[in-house]
Amino acid sequence: MRAEKQYLIAEVETHLKKSDYVILANFSKITVSDVADLRSKLAAEKAEFHVVKNSSLRVAAKALGLPDIESSLTGPTAVVVGGKNPAGVAKVLKKFFADKQKLEVKVGVIDKKTITAADLAIMADLPSLEALRSQLLGLFTQNAAAFVRLLDAKVKKDQPSAAPAA
Repeated sequence: MRAEKQYLIAEVETHLKKSDYVILANFSKITVSDVADLRSKLAAEKAEFHVVKNSSLRVAAKALGLPDIESSLTGPTAVVVGGKNPAGVAKVLKKFFADKQKLEVKVGVIDKKTITAADLAIMADLPSLEALRSQLLGLFTQNAAAFVRLLDAKVKKDQPSAAPAA
């Protein structure tokens, strides 16, 4: 294998090792300014957008033991990797597509399992991790508050009422 090819494959492997997920996208309609805009939005999630050669991605994915993504490696391909929040990245990609009508998600791989573009869109609609935490905390406090009100009502019921002064 030529040195240039080995370098490209090593570079793609480096990108793929940055996170537990990778999202493949078709970037054929995107302009340079759109890519810059998308990269800045992905930076908020600590994710990166890289254009890669399909042949290099094919070899690197096989070397890293990723599931078969061969059917998605047609046309121009970019990978989105990095960060700890794949749902947040899916939200950014979905919003970018809704705004620009340009980027097409092909497929994703999360924890070495293939995820379809439709599944990624569903994941993008989920609430953020902070929102889920606050909802869970609300559920905990709601039950505790109801229990305290119940105890308070019981105490008030059991107390003898004061007789009116004559």
